[in-house]
Amino acid sequence: MIGNLVSNAVRHTAARGSVEVSAADGGTEVRDTGHGIEPEELPYVFDRFWRAEKSRSRSTGGSGLGLAIVRRLTHAHDGSVTVRSAPGTGTVFSVTLPVARDDRPTG
Repeated sequence: MIGNLVSNAVRHTAARGSVEVSAADGGTEVRDTGHGIEPEELPYVFDRFWRAEKSRSRSTGGSGLGLAIVRRLTHAHDGSVTVRSAPGTGTVFSVTLPVARDDRPTG
């Protein structure tokens, strides 16, 4: 899941931009300084076959399945994935998964 988000961030960030990954208890964030996503497109980013750049041919871009798979895997593990973005400011994807606790008695 995180590999897909990082790959997308790198693909959509200019050479002088940055991609940052941070993690804490059950959550990971992938933040980029790319071109961002238009507000009217945000509701569709996790839909199958949705692609940020409509002009990209399949030979130069992805199939549009990566984010749908990320959402499906995250939900399969009782987690969530969200996106925040604005044109010209970049995008932040957040993945939250339940923290596994070992409740077995010791001794």
